Amino acid sequence: MKFFVDTADTKEIAELAETGLLDGVTTNPSLIAKSGRDFMEVTKEICGLVDGPVSAEVVALDHAGMMREAEILRKIADNVCIKVPLTVDGLKTCKKLTSDGTLVNVTLCFSANQALLAAKAGASFISPFVGRHDDNGFDGLDLIRDIRLIYDNYAFETEILAASIRHPIHVLECARIGADVMTAPPAVIHSLFKHVLTDKGIEGFLADWAKTGQSI
Repeated sequence: MKFFVDTADTKEIAELAETGLLDGVTTNPSLIAKSGRDFMEVTKEICGLVDGPVSAEVVALDHAGMMREAEILRKIADNVCIKVPLTVDGLKTCKKLTSDGTLVNVTLCFSANQALLAAKAGASFISPFVGRHDDNGFDGLDLIRDIRLIYDNYAFETEILAASIRHPIHVLECARIGADVMTAPPAVIHSLFKHVLTDKGIEGFLADWAKTGQSI
């Protein structure tokens, strides 16, 4: 499973990139606004911090507008992945962009039927929202299962990018189901390193080592 981080905080991205475990970054207009920085500037900086895809989202709602914005965004860096909404115009844009080799992340997916359409449009990534689906009384993990089954049935190459990941159990279950990618806030990724028994074990080893009076 690939690990993407869902943030526009370049400091957090740089710290996670240093672990060697980060495969890409997802952003959206809300995250960019939260950073308080210029959209183009922060996107370019993020692209320089990771080798993998960096999702940069269009804000236009019509096909022509999306294509115009995509032309600007994909000039930022070679690893920019254009992010479009799962609408008719979004999928028209997806089909056009992927036909000439541009990576496209289709976002705001809340049904397996939508995911099927995105795959047929040639999406590089489909982003089903697990946590937000749960918030509205549905099972977000069932959505991932349905998409995985459909994509396997037809050997679609679109990668399932599990989004709106809220906690480590979401990560575990998405990995068990077979999501290709998960994207989560930095805090969720950092939490994956932690376990009370790991901390307790380190504490015990250090206490025993201190008793020896030795050093390495």
